[in-house]
Amino acid sequence: MALVVGLYDGLIGAISDLLSALRQAATALVKRESLKPAWRSFAAIDWPLLIPVGIGMVCFLLLALFTIAPLMESHPTQMRGLFMGMIAVSIAIPIRMMPERFNLANAVGFGLAAVVAFVVTGLPAATISDPSLWYVLFAAAIAINALILPGVSGSYIMILMGVYGPVTEALRERDFAFVGTYLAGALLGLGTVAKALNWLLHHKRQMTLAVLAGLMVGTIRSLWPWQSESGSLQAPHDTVVVPVLLFLCGAGVIVAGLVWEARRKAD
Repeated sequence: MALVVGLYDGLIGAISDLLSALRQAATALVKRESLKPAWRSFAAIDWPLLIPVGIGMVCFLLLALFTIAPLMESHPTQMRGLFMGMIAVSIAIPIRMMPERFNLANAVGFGLAAVVAFVVTGLPAATISDPSLWYVLFAAAIAINALILPGVSGSYIMILMGVYGPVTEALRERDFAFVGTYLAGALLGLGTVAKALNWLLHHKRQMTLAVLAGLMVGTIRSLWPWQSESGSLQAPHDTVVVPVLLFLCGAGVIVAGLVWEARRKAD
């Protein structure tokens, strides 16, 4: 959605600036130096963008854990149809953002990213009833980056790595050690990828957008409505009308967002 409404570049930049300011403050504290440079860095952050989006991200994570994920379990065919429509239309967004024409090198990056995403989303989900804290740290560092990579589902990555159930259970039972480890891993992963992505968007924008578009194409594999319990793709069967209608609804939501953004820019 950040791509749809034109906030993606600003969001990645703001996250990168925040992480730099935090690192600057931590370094100053360790070296017992003045915190004034760090405070200036904090003041320069785009807080009017970062705070509302950050609140929205937290709310969406909770919504995904306790609402969307259960709906995916109870009505998987219909929900996959809805999200497939949203992602399918969104693929055009990073391509439209490219500063130059789509070339052969972009096509290679696009194709490789699509293949990697297709293969990863086809892997069987892990089953881990009691994951160690080091594994929770690692899984959080991987899954959190789904928030800033368009088309990639954080919930799906958590399920794939076998930590979705343990995380939801830890939240219910207020297991602060487990939750704290997950948050630490999330900050570690976000700090690494956000900084790298911010640099790539500024210095290798054309190829970066091609790869992001490829990732979105590849992840559509996980959203094909008709799948077996093991995740293998199947031909359409049983209920077809409802998933198709939800696909169109999901696509319509993104199209409406694109039209709104185009009118906002025109004004």
